[in-house]
Amino acid sequence: MDKKVRKVVLAYSGGLDTSVILRWLKETYGCEVVTFTADLGQGEELEAARAKAEMMGAAQIFIEDLQEEFVRDYVFPMFRANALYEGAYLLGTAIARPLIAKRLIEIAAEVGADAVAHGATGKGNDQVRFELTCYALNPHIKVIAPWREWDLDSRDKLVDYAERHQIPIPRGKRGEPPYSTDANLLHISYEGRALEDPWVEPDEEMFTRTISPELAPDKPTYLEIGFEQGDPVSIDGERLSPANLLRRLNDLAGANGIGRLDLVENRYVGMKSRGVYETPGGTVLLLAHRAMESLTLDRGAAHLKDELMPRYAELVYNGYWFSPERQMLQALIDKSQENVTGTVRMKLFKGQASVVGRKSPVSLYRQEFATFEADTVYDQRDAAGFIKLNALRLRILGLRGR
Repeated sequence: MDKKVRKVVLAYSGGLDTSVILRWLKETYGCEVVTFTADLGQGEELEAARAKAEMMGAAQIFIEDLQEEFVRDYVFPMFRANALYEGAYLLGTAIARPLIAKRLIEIAAEVGADAVAHGATGKGNDQVRFELTCYALNPHIKVIAPWREWDLDSRDKLVDYAERHQIPIPRGKRGEPPYSTDANLLHISYEGRALEDPWVEPDEEMFTRTISPELAPDKPTYLEIGFEQGDPVSIDGERLSPANLLRRLNDLAGANGIGRLDLVENRYVGMKSRGVYETPGGTVLLLAHRAMESLTLDRGAAHLKDELMPRYAELVYNGYWFSPERQMLQALIDKSQENVTGTVRMKLFKGQASVVGRKSPVSLYRQEFATFEADTVYDQRDAAGFIKLNALRLRILGLRGR
């Protein structure tokens, strides 16, 4: 083990795992520990993390509100791509990791640290996401991943370590919720423990951001989302900042039971895992964005985007946000969004979000071409030649052997 670490910046939540890691780093490496806690809209009081870090002897403490940067520079660019991992997952955890890791590296440079540390386990995706970003932004940084080094390989051992070292444990930690969670402004995830059996239905009491669809209001909610160059900018005509817009969508969609997903996914490290997600605002936003594109994107551009989307989503899921290939795809996607401007009307009702209207000042939908009534712009006889030319190879194939 490299004992030359002088100062390390730890991604710190204030929970049991990272509090144990803080003490373990000081004990194992004999180094100063700087803590960094990111407010990404997880809905928790973060000053408690500051108080705990002070009590634990952190050399410096950083707590930063990154909600606007998170939505503007990470969530919205991803939604321009309509990114869904394995056709379902809106990547709420994956998209937060590159921002947290970026700030870890920036703070390490500010305070003169020679290492960073995180609390991701050796089985999950987050270790990959954190470390790929760290190495992309500082190839010389040392990354410490305690879960891959120590022998505290169970929850009971962590609790025992905390008790031996007088690390405060939240009341009931030994009887903590039967799953682990991760939350930010885009989503909240639940996995592990009681959810490890994919046959077992999640307990209704687990959900925190969405009402049960069965208990949602009997009257639908209508709203209009305004877009400019692919990004949402307003709700019902009121312009909102990126974070406030997503927060408003979360409230409206969650109150109508929208955004739950129960998924068995393929982790980058190789195994399958079962996760349950709540992404209320993001679920509505994806549908609205695609509806806006349906009016304003040329067919070829739209179909090319759909072909590239799985690759883009996989890059985000696997932790390659700062890779050249993701940046290349982003440039193509952003070019396609130059005219994705207008308004989409949505209907939210008992767990379902539906597009019920769309309009754009730069729409490619032309009623005079699309109408089934008489028109003066389209000669239906032209279709005969179009069909004959496109059928030629099929007819030649049909003649083979006859």
